[in-house]
Amino acid sequence: MKRLAHPTRFERVTSAFEGLLGGIFSFAFDGGLIKENPVRGVKRFADRKGQRYLSQTELVSLGKALREAEQKGENLFAIAILKLLIFTGCRKGEIESLKWSEVDFQSDYLWPEDSKTGAKAIPLNAGAMETLNGIAALDGSDFVFPAHRGDGYYQGTLKVWMRIREEAGLNDVRLHDLRHSFASVAVSGGASLPVIGTLLGHSSTTITQQYAHLHDNPLRLATEAVGIKITEAFSENDI
Repeated sequence: MKRLAHPTRFERVTSAFEGLLGGIFSFAFDGGLIKENPVRGVKRFADRKGQRYLSQTELVSLGKALREAEQKGENLFAIAILKLLIFTGCRKGEIESLKWSEVDFQSDYLWPEDSKTGAKAIPLNAGAMETLNGIAALDGSDFVFPAHRGDGYYQGTLKVWMRIREEAGLNDVRLHDLRHSFASVAVSGGASLPVIGTLLGHSSTTITQQYAHLHDNPLRLATEAVGIKITEAFSENDI
């Protein structure tokens, strides 16, 4: 699967500033406030928008790295959080701060109260349920992943991810790309964009449109299947 480069934080901030500055000068020039636009013709940083998705082979490598990390004594909370991120497509903060009161084992749903886009319902697949069932609640804490010290929740996932992704050979994969990979697998399985938007808790369909190009995957699989059948028919000997 093609890997798309991500802009650095400096490039993102610079691009945003250039866009804002260019808009201000254009407005001033059009309004007659200045005689010429000083940024006209200035080359801007390219807006390198793109998402990184894990291929099937990379998912296998990640699964292997997670198992090995657990065997080596890596933090179990971090491993469980990483599994839930890839199984649910949730944001890191939604899983790290998850409370037992937000987990419905009867209906297999998560009901996070402080999601970025407000309260929402997240259906849990078998992989997510198996992960949650393997976590023992700690007396005195409301959090599924309580902090080792204090009354808060565990927030060390990123450091563990940096080690695990290196073991998996995924050094260019950000933690948030696990969310994109969840969407990618959903699309390749035939899920519609509205369904994916609901699963990810998007506030608008515009956000979900970033996955629209991935709809080519199920179409390509379908046409390949047809092509195989036709090729087999063509190759049969006349009776």
